[in-house]
Formats: sequence, C-alpha cells, structure tokens
Amino acid sequence: MTEVHGDESLAAEVRELVGDRHPVLVAATVTPDGSRLAGLGASLDADMELGSISKGITGLLYADALERGELTPSTTLGELLPLADTPAAGVTLAPITTHRSGLPSLPPAAAPLRRTISLWRTGANPYGESREDLIVQARGVQLKRPTARYSNLGFELLGHAIASAAGTSYADLLHRRVSEPLGLEAFYAPATLDQLQPGALIGTSRSGRTRQPWTGEAFGPAGGIRGSIRDLARLAAALLLDGSAPGVAALDPVADFSGRTRIGAAWITLDHNGWPVTWHNGGTGGFRTWLGLDRTAGTAVALMSATSISVDHHGFNLLAQHTAKAAR
Repeated sequence: MTEVHGDESLAAEVRELVGDRHPVLVAATVTPDGSRLAGLGASLDADMELGSISKGITGLLYADALERGELTPSTTLGELLPLADTPAAGVTLAPITTHRSGLPSLPPAAAPLRRTISLWRTGANPYGESREDLIVQARGVQLKRPTARYSNLGFELLGHAIASAAGTSYADLLHRRVSEPLGLEAFYAPATLDQLQPGALIGTSRSGRTRQPWTGEAFGPAGGIRGSIRDLARLAAALLLDGSAPGVAALDPVADFSGRTRIGAAWITLDHNGWPVTWHNGGTGGFRTWLGLDRTAGTAVALMSATSISVDHHGFNLLAQHTAKAAR
C-alpha cells in the first residue's frame, strides 16, 4: 500500500482522480480558509523537479525587477549579457516573457536532437551547460519571425539577464528574492549533481526507468528549479492571499498566446469550464508538475509527480472542484 503523508482526505481525493499511474505524487490545495497538503509515496518536503514552472518563477523575478527599476521592458539582452554584436543581443526582454522574441526553442549548437535521443535511450540529462556555455551558444543563434513560439532558450537568457541587472547569479537571485523571504526551504536551482540537497528525489520515465536529474546553471531559469509541495503551497498563498510574493504583476495577461489562451510574464490564463485559471506546468525526464490559480476565488492547486506522465488534466479538474466549493 502506498504510504500517505499529510491530509488523508485530500490524498484519497487525489488518488481517486489520478488512479495508479502516478505512484509518487504530492498535492496541495490553497483556499481563503487555508492550505491542505498530501503526499502519496513521498513526504510533503520531498525535493522534486519543477520543470517549466521555473519559467513562471523567472516571470515573477522579471516583474519584480521592473518594479525595482533595475531594467525596463525595452532593455536588450546585449545590455546585460556579453552577446557582442549578434542578433540575440538586440532582443528586448518584454517579448521574451510572452514567447514572442524570435529566439528558437533551443540553440542549434546545443544539438537538441542528439540530446533528446540520449535521454530516450539512457535517461541522460539533456541540459547541464554553464552560463558561459549558454552565452557562446546564443551568439550563434539566428532569429525567427517574432510570433508566439515557446522558447526555453529565451527564458534561460532572460533569467540570467535579470540576475546580471541585479549584480548576481540566477541561483542567488532566486534565493534572495523568492526562497528566503517566502520561507521556501527546498526551493533552489542546482547547477550540478553535487548541489542537490540530501534526499532529493530521482524521477522516472512513463515506463518506470530512472532518469538523471536535470541540473544545469544555464537551464535554471527555464526549467531547473527544484522544490517541495510545501514550497509550492506557500508560493501560491503568497501570490493569491497576501501579495507577499515578488512580481505578482507577472500573472496579468498582456498578449494572446495560443488558441483562446492569453499570457503574462510566462503565466498562461484561460477559461476552464467557466472559471478563469492562471497556470503553468512543467515536465522533465522524470517529473511532471502543474500549478494553477483562480485569482478571483483565491484558490490554487499544485500537483507534482515523480513520473513523466502529465498531470495537467488532473490539476485543472481538482482546481475546478475546490473553486466550486469555495464559491458555495
């Protein structure tokens, strides 16, 4: 039988919702009445990969840097990073936040196809570059037409540019402006395997094969943050209930994105069964995550699975259920 931690009624609700495909899964709900947390096969402090929810955190740091006057929407990457006289140097920050910069998903120099094949075959981390490696790769990038195009490279460069404007590294900026003030105890961006905290969980593929942790200094702002479900619950409460999170304006949609969705600084907003949901998901070699907020009702749901099977559908449904309860 799967070991249960935290709120047993939430654990039962989540298990009924997701079935048996996620043997290691943690969940949180946040409402104006408080937070509930549950773990199935993992503790509430289990250290897991957030994947692209990291982009949402970088969006918060961007909005916070704007408020501090450290940069502007029209600041270019070349003003903050040593990109020399290259196409990437002229890209301004604002369109990166809405995936309209013209930057590709990944730089060709990173050999993304070869790395993807290696991930499939051996479970190897497809990232791992240093900040300096990232700069070298970005210098060789040619821009595409600036339409809505999801870009990991864009958010890697954005995060390191924000950190440069603050005179520090991305990992340190994350600690000083998010983790420390909000009391997020396992919320960090490891550059190497030896920077993983003791007890950090290792994820698995859909078939149960172990996947190497996705660490990398360059990758941190786009997908390399780790955290616990307790951390995500505290972050959601800080965004929704007391406004203590930095850069809350990042949640506000400013442009159309895809289909009927709109986007702020990374955060996507859509109508789900009559409820407005602001959300981001994440996926790595061994993890899937989802964080969704109903800003009108003041409710949120977070799901983190140590198996690379999507939890998006379950997250939307669980949030709809708890939003409906809060509205009664």
